[in-house]
Amino acid sequence: MTATSMSAAAAEAACCAAPAVEVLSEVAAQERVRVLKALADPNRLRLLSIVKNGPADGTCVCDLTEPLQLGQPTVSHHLKILVDSGLLAREKRGTWAYYTLIPLALENAATLITGL
Repeated sequence: MTATSMSAAAAEAACCAAPAVEVLSEVAAQERVRVLKALADPNRLRLLSIVKNGPADGTCVCDLTEPLQLGQPTVSHHLKILVDSGLLAREKRGTWAYYTLIPLALENAATLITGL
């Protein structure tokens, strides 16, 4: 074996070696995707901003349609995605629903990204 073929063999072995770090599991990836997809829409980001900066006891759904200039069904759809992703909490009070940011939700979302 020549020096050239030895270095090529060494390079191939190094290239095909198992990764030194653990690969993100499929379940963990799906968890991250759920949150990241929820954050990947401008209207949902705006809703999060409104709720985060709203009253501590929650923002009424009735106060969320006008700032976004969207219909109630569209806003409700976006809110459902944010609740399902674990970013917002929903509380029913009479005929209205109130939304609050889940404590540490945004910090946890940042950790999902930085923890890759």
